[in-house]
Amino acid sequence: MLSVQHLRKTFSTVVAVDDVSFDVQRGEIFGLLGPNGAGKTTTIRAILNILLPDSGIITFDGQPFNAQTRNLVGYLPEERGLYRKSRLLDTILYFSDLRGMPRHDAKRKAMLWLERFGLADRANRKVEELSKGNQQKVQFITSVLHNPPLLIMDEPFTGLDPVNQLLFQDVFQELRQQGKAIIFSTHQMDQAERLSDSLCLINRGRVVLGGSVREVKQRYGSNTLHVEFEGDGEFLRSVPGVRRAMVYANAAEIDLAPDVKVSSVIHDMNGRLELRKLELREPSLQSIFLQVVGEPVVTGGTPS
Repeated sequence: MLSVQHLRKTFSTVVAVDDVSFDVQRGEIFGLLGPNGAGKTTTIRAILNILLPDSGIITFDGQPFNAQTRNLVGYLPEERGLYRKSRLLDTILYFSDLRGMPRHDAKRKAMLWLERFGLADRANRKVEELSKGNQQKVQFITSVLHNPPLLIMDEPFTGLDPVNQLLFQDVFQELRQQGKAIIFSTHQMDQAERLSDSLCLINRGRVVLGGSVREVKQRYGSNTLHVEFEGDGEFLRSVPGVRRAMVYANAAEIDLAPDVKVSSVIHDMNGRLELRKLELREPSLQSIFLQVVGEPVVTGGTPS
């Protein structure tokens, strides 16, 4: 459906996007991942013709992506673009008018979405009276109401509490089952791991990982030990045979060297931790990112 090839964009002396390529298919949730400032938003704006790239080819169903195909895309920007003094329903209908939707059809669909998101009783309230999370729901409705085959969501979970994050995830899966392609950008690797079929991970404007989530994980092996425990696990970082350990309050993800036996690492834990659970499995996306980039998640430094 969507093909991005060798995209490059600079701002003065800063290279924001450097030779980024990926393809997105129908019925696929595609994670455009990376830390803040990695180049995700710049890539999205180039796809949508908001920014003119310095070089690269972007096609939609084999044709150049241009203003004529814009109504085939639903776009949720990272920054909220709502009119704060406008009423919810009026705001949604205004955006549907821009898409050329018949007013009666748009109103019916808008009320269904507002009901789904628990906002039907606030349809005539002003946008500024809503919480940030509810404003995000309204902006999401404006992006999907015209039933586009391609959805591009820039940090769609911003401002949502855990319950509403789950609601959005359910909606994403439903839209995917309808055959829509969904691109969503995020810097939260755990979210991406749960939702994405395929991914493109960008750091400092360049692609560092790409492919299906399964392929990426298989590429980096399965010699990763997940541990839950009681006690102070900071010492795990220096245990012989441990290449890297992500240690949390009562858990750790431990990347073992290829020839290290799990039993030897467990031996070092005995007597120092009260072990509750051990599991050898594929590494998380966060662990893989750290392995590939060789440093913690980068923030700032270049335009996003």
